[in-house]
Amino acid sequence: MNVRSEGTGVAVPEADTPDEIFVGGRWTRGRGTLIESVNPADGKVFAQLHGAVVDDVDLAVDAGLRAAAGSGWATWLPHERAAVLHRIGNALEANVDRIGALQTLDTGKTLTETRALARSAAGTFRFMAAALETMEGAMTPARGNFLTLATYEPMGVVGAITPWNSPIASDAQKIAPALAAGNAVVSKPPVWAPWVTLLLARLCEDAGLPTGLLSVLPGPGRTVGEALVAHPQVSKVSFTGGTTTGRHLAHVAADKLMPITLELGGKSPTIVFSDADLDQAVAGVLFGVFSSSGQSCIAGSRIFVHSSIHDEFVDRLVAGARQLHVGPGDDPRTQVGPMVTHSHRDGVAAMVDAAVEQGAQVLCGAGIPDDPALQSGAYYLPTVLTGVDNAATICQEEVFGPVAVVLSFDDEDDLVAQANDTVFGLACGIWTRDFVKGWRAAQAIRAGTVWMNTYKQFSISTPFSGLKDSGIGTEKGRDGIRSYMNQKSIYVDLSGHALPWATPQEES
Repeated sequence: MNVRSEGTGVAVPEADTPDEIFVGGRWTRGRGTLIESVNPADGKVFAQLHGAVVDDVDLAVDAGLRAAAGSGWATWLPHERAAVLHRIGNALEANVDRIGALQTLDTGKTLTETRALARSAAGTFRFMAAALETMEGAMTPARGNFLTLATYEPMGVVGAITPWNSPIASDAQKIAPALAAGNAVVSKPPVWAPWVTLLLARLCEDAGLPTGLLSVLPGPGRTVGEALVAHPQVSKVSFTGGTTTGRHLAHVAADKLMPITLELGGKSPTIVFSDADLDQAVAGVLFGVFSSSGQSCIAGSRIFVHSSIHDEFVDRLVAGARQLHVGPGDDPRTQVGPMVTHSHRDGVAAMVDAAVEQGAQVLCGAGIPDDPALQSGAYYLPTVLTGVDNAATICQEEVFGPVAVVLSFDDEDDLVAQANDTVFGLACGIWTRDFVKGWRAAQAIRAGTVWMNTYKQFSISTPFSGLKDSGIGTEKGRDGIRSYMNQKSIYVDLSGHALPWATPQEES
């Protein structure tokens, strides 16, 4: 039997949406609140799940500790752990369509995007497997008659808390390096989109991951997530989500003296210099803001355009935004799908309405599509605003929807000051034919990632981090594994003699 949501062509096997959670290697019916997954394309419930409770965190952590010790996972040779990660990556690759369909039903994203996210997850497991096999310790320069080594060891049990806007890719970005490092992982997927993480657990199980090393506990962040971070035997947590929640979790981690990685919000500037290739810039800005329906922490939603090309650029941007196809994720024409929930859509609309009340001018969008076929979905038109300065609320607070604000600039120094005038520091886009100018701006902007003449391009081999309120810590890259390990220094005597301080001295 397939689960199908009326009004869409997306169907998934009923076996992919069971009312079960994964606790310490056991599939069991949750004892928590009922979670209803709504297809945002039509507003209809397509699956239900009873979530985890706080006690499940204790069970999962205990099982993880036992599994790590009983299986010897931490002491497996690197190539042996890597072989399991490769099998998981291959399983993800083989199930791209299955994962994509499930995530499209859960989040409303286009099938093109959800399949790409599944392939990205597969690549992440493979990259971490390769990085694990080639990871080295270090023999540090000797400062005496001894050998000094820097080695790395697993932490034990780590927590992974992932967002709803890109579940499978975010899952892999945390779980793969944590497992590679030799840890057990307790994952807390988003309440709005739990299914692909549970499917990942099944694929891990089938790939031969030792039982108990992975648990998946859907449930509210304020209970399950909080308990996971606060658990005394959880040695690290990686969280992707909102800044307010991230700041709170950082306090909890600080009380434990526990390391935490936080990938939080953004209000990223996109800069269009006067010498930019306008065809390239317009296409890139549209993609940077409106892909994923704007539900992206790195969305380039503050668009700074040089005054000499401002009007032409804005005309072309607005024309392009109006031409974007809005529709359900299973329609191959769709570029902008529904938002994840109706309540989230209404929150975005409220922010746009407030901006208009504060003087913003609407150049396009700012409403629900007229198409009768889309009325029951959580749709919002691609929106371009102008007429406000960088201090406006709409320019300072993350909207997390398909909304962009265009601002003008003349002076490069003033541009940099405005671009940096935000509590966030996640990403930036720069459009120019002048490499020196672009390089200068890239160095001046305080952001963890800067794209020049492109946007939203990622590589698992390249580190990702945020500055200021956009987070702390780094994910991805070769050192992504070491972020889930403790460093240890080992000194080995080469002299064969007792320490002279402790050796009795003859009296003269």
